[in-house]
Amino acid sequence: MDREQLLEKRIAVLMGGRSGERQVSLRSGARIADALQRLGADVVRIDPIDLDWIERMRDASIEIVFLGVHGKGCEDGTIQGVLEAFEFSYTGSGVLPSALAMNKTMTKRVLSTLDIPTPDYLAVDPNQNLDLQCEEAIDRLGLPVVLKPASEGSSIGVSIISERSEIKRIAYKTQHQFGDILFERYIQGQEVTVGLLGINENLRALPVLELVPKREFYDYEAKYTEGMTEFIIPARLSDSLTQEVQEIALGTHQAVGCWGYSRVDMLVDNAGQPYVMEINTLPGLTDLSDLPAQAAAAEMSYDELIYEILTSAQMRLVASD
Repeated sequence: MDREQLLEKRIAVLMGGRSGERQVSLRSGARIADALQRLGADVVRIDPIDLDWIERMRDASIEIVFLGVHGKGCEDGTIQGVLEAFEFSYTGSGVLPSALAMNKTMTKRVLSTLDIPTPDYLAVDPNQNLDLQCEEAIDRLGLPVVLKPASEGSSIGVSIISERSEIKRIAYKTQHQFGDILFERYIQGQEVTVGLLGINENLRALPVLELVPKREFYDYEAKYTEGMTEFIIPARLSDSLTQEVQEIALGTHQAVGCWGYSRVDMLVDNAGQPYVMEINTLPGLTDLSDLPAQAAAAEMSYDELIYEILTSAQMRLVASD
């Protein structure tokens, strides 16, 4: 299918939703819709917070769904499953990769099996004594230790705990708020991220972006507040380490089974060892987001980025035929 035929299709941009990343999603979705309209597409903006969102898409004769949603219920395979049930083609990864990538514990198990480096961790068992697991986390992982929800994005709920006296209080609070949690070994080093774009033989790693937050780490506020994080691209890594980081990112994308695009976040420790922290199957596409910055460094405009992601939805239809 050529460019003109693809852009003649009626496209829904799904944006908003009920997750903790709703505001970011609205920003991503608005920018995506504007780009598609500049490209000449017929665009309908749909917020899945409305209970009739599927009916609205069917009434509008939607042919492709561009996912501008993020977070739990949106990025974890839930919406992807609904779209497949109603036979809508959509951008981004399918049900299984989305569910897998959203669960940090399951992602780590897959990466460890394939010898892809990721920090040591302790998944908290909700059926076991949390006090004892906090002590085990300190004994195994040391202090400071990172505590994070197993299934949230945008660094929501992440804490770096330096004091033994604080670990139980923070763990109980985080578990109460988010459910499944895990402890992770604290890695000090450079925060870098790699965007992956394309399918099959066109899959490639974009330039490595280094993030220098003005807060303790690259948390929600640092990600989405202008001026709170310095972007350095290309990252301050040697050529060989840059290549290694990109290869690890590609391996992670393929191990999880992602489709069309993703973003792999890593830490490179002071000895030059990269560690995969997580993979995002629907990375942000706002004016402050990492992936558009990496695309720009590869001399790709925002509109070109959006168009290539859109083509992956069409290729999903071809692959399933």
